[in-house]
Amino acid sequence: MRSIQRRLSLGLISVMVIVGLVLAQTSLWCFELGLQRYLEAGLRNDSENLLSALVRGPQGLQLDERHLAPAYQRPFSGHYFRIDFADSHWRSRSLWDQELPRLESPGLESNLQLGPEGQQLLVLRSDYRRLGQSISISVAQDYTPVRESFLRMQQVGLGLGLAGLILILLLQRLTVRRALRPLEKAREQIAQLQQGQRSQLDDQVPVELEPLVAQINHLLAHTEDSLKRSRNALGNLGHALKTPLAVLLSLASSEKLDDHPQLRKVFQQQLEQVQQRLNRELNRARLSGDALPGALFDCDVELPGLLATLNMIHGEHLDLSYRAPAGMQLPWDREDLLELLGNLLDNACKWADAEVRLSVVETAQGFELSVEDDGPGIPEDQRAHVFSRGRRLDEQTDGHGLGLGIVRDIVDTWGGKLLLQDSEWGGLKVVIELPRRNP
Repeated sequence: MRSIQRRLSLGLISVMVIVGLVLAQTSLWCFELGLQRYLEAGLRNDSENLLSALVRGPQGLQLDERHLAPAYQRPFSGHYFRIDFADSHWRSRSLWDQELPRLESPGLESNLQLGPEGQQLLVLRSDYRRLGQSISISVAQDYTPVRESFLRMQQVGLGLGLAGLILILLLQRLTVRRALRPLEKAREQIAQLQQGQRSQLDDQVPVELEPLVAQINHLLAHTEDSLKRSRNALGNLGHALKTPLAVLLSLASSEKLDDHPQLRKVFQQQLEQVQQRLNRELNRARLSGDALPGALFDCDVELPGLLATLNMIHGEHLDLSYRAPAGMQLPWDREDLLELLGNLLDNACKWADAEVRLSVVETAQGFELSVEDDGPGIPEDQRAHVFSRGRRLDEQTDGHGLGLGIVRDIVDTWGGKLLLQDSEWGGLKVVIELPRRNP
């Protein structure tokens, strides 16, 4: 969610900066162009006034200074003119000892500098014909104060623009957070689903999220219903087969097969394997119970019930105990851990004489689960054969082989290790090392 906010913020910042710079530059260019056009109109008016001040004198054209503005008489006043005609030219006294360059063509020019202070001039050249002569009048104005005011205004505008951009970005960040809050809430609820703290998402969401939430809730309800129906079907099938199996076992032991001892042996072996498999699946269904999809395994809540169930299945003569830190939760699905621990403990109970103990320890790398019993154990040179691949379950001896085969598949899926060691009681100790992961 934070990455989405970051991408939205960066995208909006980029767009706003680019658009803002383009608009600001365009606005400043248009403003300066309009200002120059305004000043050009004043210069053109000055040029026409100078043209009207040209009169016929005894020696030809002369300039009637009575019509000249006082600014043209004061040195470096910021207002200048140059009148070109025939082979000579006149210039204003305000130019002092400077010359105003003649523009190559009529029009406006803004890149000329004049005087010791480097006045930047805005010059307009206009061509006329007066009293039979071609006359070119160049009128100039000091553009420096206007340009400085314009630059100050540009700096102020830039500062205000940056302040406005920062304000907009803050408002945008608040808006994005508020707009994404329903998604963040939905993410938190999905995490609660994973931890088994709820069974569905809240349907009080914005209109845009209603189809998504409805589909997720529908999928959750369908998945939970399918799991329940599968579990019920397994239980019903097991109970339905129990009676026919008992009848077949009874017939296999009857006197009618005395004449066929080999056939009786085959019948009994196959029926016992079916019965063992059936009892195992029923026990797994009883151990798993009901749970929310994705519920985590709480040792304090789950282990006492699991051990009590195994005591009921295998008899009260077994002393089943566990050791785990108070409040420990294992970051794996409750159903999967019940199957794993159920198989380990069920396997240990089959071989134990009186003691079975489960230990759960958190390590630097993850978690270590161990189940040990006081049974006969497995010789060290035969332990590798318990996990040999390619062996069918119905070819394995009931006990360590079948239970550990199921456990091995689950541990491999989680990327863990399964080790067989000697118990301190002389039996078998099964150690499972699971890497740490987030819930």
